[in-house]
Amino acid sequence: MSAVGAISTVPVIAPESERNDIAHLVGDIERLEMIFEGWDETARGATRAYGLAIETLNGEALRRLVAALKRDPAALAAMKAAVTDEVVYAVMRRHGIVKPSLTERVEAALESIRPMLASHGGDVELVGVNPPAIEVRFTGSCDGCPASALTFHAGVKKAVEEACPEITDILQVKGTASSSSNGDVVRFVSPFALGASGQWHFAAKLSDVPEGGIKALLLEGEKVLISRRGSIVTCFQNACAHLGLALDDGEVEDGVITCPYHGFRYDLSSGECLTAPAVQLQPHAVRVVGSRIEVRLQK
Repeated sequence: MSAVGAISTVPVIAPESERNDIAHLVGDIERLEMIFEGWDETARGATRAYGLAIETLNGEALRRLVAALKRDPAALAAMKAAVTDEVVYAVMRRHGIVKPSLTERVEAALESIRPMLASHGGDVELVGVNPPAIEVRFTGSCDGCPASALTFHAGVKKAVEEACPEITDILQVKGTASSSSNGDVVRFVSPFALGASGQWHFAAKLSDVPEGGIKALLLEGEKVLISRRGSIVTCFQNACAHLGLALDDGEVEDGVITCPYHGFRYDLSSGECLTAPAVQLQPHAVRVVGSRIEVRLQK
């Protein structure tokens, strides 16, 4: 069908006086696009080029307008207020004049990992954005899954930090909130805490454990080793699974600690022995409450 022939089939578009709401405007665009689809490739290509030229011209005009308004503080304030209108915002975003909001960028980051979560029967939702922190809630099988909690948490953290470097804390909540007995938000709970029982013991401040490093301490008579990568913290018995010798003098690199005596290597995120997979470090439940690291000892 030629472009000329198609034009006669264009549906009646509401007069301008009746096209003040978004639904009518969007409807007009969608009806025209349906007609364009019936044209041959040459006509469609010409239509796309025409539309792009108009859009480019409009975008340049808007950019020049914004540049002029920025020179006047009062006009700049009025422009910022105008951008809160959903239509103005959408058009400005379309032309790249305003950047996506932090919430939009966080949502996009979460969307990028949803296929991975969905493959495990779970999902993640954004609860709140309070820079430099966000609150997320895992749903489905991701909520409380002991085998994959670290993977999911690390996946969310990596995706969000890459898209939004200004976000430094990922706070995981359950229900409408997740708090300790004193009201502080629980920032992280290791999968080893699930199903465990016993009293939580204060071990150290989060800042006491170097980023990407370890801290050895004596807790309630038990020698433990705490490691930290961002807000993810793990705790294990400070004893190599080989001969029970202390590990804290071992070298730590990329989340792996090497026993200083016989070279056994352990993944500090899981306690898995990379040298002899049949053995692993004894884990203790750990959580981060506010700025405090608390440990539930496994006797």
